[in-house]
Amino acid sequence: QVQLVESGGGLVQVGDSLRLSCAASGLTFSTYAMGWFRQAPGKEREPVASISWNAVGAYYGDSVKGRFTIFRDNAKNTVYLQMNSLKPEDTAVYYCAARRRGISSRGEEYDYWGQGTQVTVSS
Repeated sequence: QVQLVESGGGLVQVGDSLRLSCAASGLTFSTYAMGWFRQAPGKEREPVASISWNAVGAYYGDSVKGRFTIFRDNAKNTVYLQMNSLKPEDTAVYYCAARRRGISSRGEEYDYWGQGTQVTVSS
């Protein structure tokens, strides 16, 4: 079956960097758009970034533009989220998701989800 496994979360300080990874199995990774979403306690799920199957297209949420970068390695079936200049408001559980079609910022359009990884930014 399809599995998406996130890793790389943790507790960091304001201004630090962190790289999240999402390893996919059970699907033809190179044909899927991949996305990162996050959800903070008491808040709705928020789109963070997404990338097309061939990495030509990418989307970033307004709150992370210029600080976060999404990229993928199709040979390793892995998508990454490089997070720089982290802020307390970036604290959330981060989820990766796979979509058979093109990139989308709408979570409901994704087919598969990982279990999430916690990112906590301390001030």
